[in-house]
Amino acid sequence: MNFSSCSSNKARVPIVYLNGRFMPLEEAAISPLDRGFIFGDGVYEVIPVYNGHLFRLDEHLRRLDLSLAGIRLAPPHDHRAWRTILEEILRRNPGTEQSVYLQVTRGVARRDHAFPQDTRPTVFVMSSPLEPMADSVRQRGVAAVLLEDIRWQYCHLKTIALLPNLLLRQEALDRGAVEAVLVRDGEVTEGAASNVFAVHGGRVVTPPKGPRLLPGITRDLVVELGRAHGLPVAEETITPEQLRTADEIWLTSSTREILPVTRLDGRPVGSGSPGPCWQRMMALYAHYKAGYRNAGRAEA
Repeated sequence: MNFSSCSSNKARVPIVYLNGRFMPLEEAAISPLDRGFIFGDGVYEVIPVYNGHLFRLDEHLRRLDLSLAGIRLAPPHDHRAWRTILEEILRRNPGTEQSVYLQVTRGVARRDHAFPQDTRPTVFVMSSPLEPMADSVRQRGVAAVLLEDIRWQYCHLKTIALLPNLLLRQEALDRGAVEAVLVRDGEVTEGAASNVFAVHGGRVVTPPKGPRLLPGITRDLVVELGRAHGLPVAEETITPEQLRTADEIWLTSSTREILPVTRLDGRPVGSGSPGPCWQRMMALYAHYKAGYRNAGRAEA
């Protein structure tokens, strides 16, 4: 794959990828008629990078394929081409710990609700420094609130139409919490920007996959690690009452990793401190992540 560059990156400004070219961020421009801007017609991925290695890239790209198929948009690149682009973004931006954002929209067309024919997708990739969660935050845990899930019926697709998620997250922040845990038809689905786990008597439970929640990469890794190391992990329905009476609650995402919730709706979760199951899972996760830091891969 041949790329053209319009910057020597002398000032260490962020370098992004847009439709076949690498360029300084301030030079990247997208038409106001792009369907991502007009309709939110697109999908995205966020991939953490540890010691220069893209974390579980194959899993992220498979989910990207599923999201693209879900909105009836052909993949603009195969996995090998995606890897080439992403690794070049890492090379052109400083730092071994990064967070890579990848977005694909249906492209530029006359404003019409119907899908345009033969439109070139817009592909945008950028990287920013990965800010680790402070150890002090992990050790004391965070607050969450239960809110009604007001989102659409295809939450398993990672689309850029995130306004309902933003409204829910902001309501949580307004209430002094860091995340909204969502409830639909009497069942917990996920967080506004995370997946959810509950622990009862040492048994770890997370809602099953389906249209109501995103198949989180970190969620799946937690399930994989738990089962590989003898923790009783189940994928089954969680009710709000089961969450309120849980010994432990965790939130998972690519950037937050595994975050303990120690207060729910203003009340302590369990002892009010991160629990022993979380401590063990974090140790397993840290060991797995160390494999990526050292060699770009890891074994569960």
